Amino acid sequence: MANEIVTTAQERMKHSLASLQRDLGHLRAGRANASLLDRVQVVYYGAPTPLNQLASITIPEARVLMVTPFDKSILKDIEKALYESDLGITPANDGSVIRLVIPMLTEERRRELVKEMGKYIESAKVAIRNIRRDAMDTAKKSEKAKEITEDDLKDLENEIQKVTDDAVKEADRLASVKEKELLDI
Repeated sequence: MANEIVTTAQERMKHSLASLQRDLGHLRAGRANASLLDRVQVVYYGAPTPLNQLASITIPEARVLMVTPFDKSILKDIEKALYESDLGITPANDGSVIRLVIPMLTEERRRELVKEMGKYIESAKVAIRNIRRDAMDTAKKSEKAKEITEDDLKDLENEIQKVTDDAVKEADRLASVKEKELLDI
C-alpha cells in the first residue's frame, strides 16, 4: 500500500513535468523549433486539423521553419492559419512551400518570455504540491484505517516529501535551462 502511494505520486509528478516541458517547448526562443507549430490548426474540408498532419515541417536553417504541405491545394489554408495563429511570425509563401523566418528577439521580448515561463513553472509546482497533498492525505487515511502503522506513516511522508523535492528540483532545472536559452543572444 505504501509503495503504491509513492509510485502513484511519482507518476503523476512525472506527467506534470512532461506537461511543463511541452509548455516550455512552445515558448519561442529566437531559433526555429518545429514544436512552435504544434498548436496551429488548419481548417481542412471544414474541420480543424493540426498542421503537422497536413504538412511536413523542416528546419533548413537555424532561424527558418519550412512548411511543405502534402497537398499543394491547401497551401493558402495553411498560410491563413499561420497568419491567424498567435505566433507573431509572418509566413512567406513561394507557391510550393511556406517559410517562417523567426525574428531575433528583443531584450524586452526576452524578459516577457521569461515572465511567461515563470507562470508555467509556478503552475507546475502548484500541481506537484497538490499531488503531494493528495498522497499525504491517502497515507493518513491508510493510517487511520489501520492499514499502516504510525511509524510507517512518518516514513511514507518523508518518502513522499523526497519525491516532491526531486520533482520541484527538476522543474527548477528545466526553468533555468529555458531561461538561459531565452536570454542567450
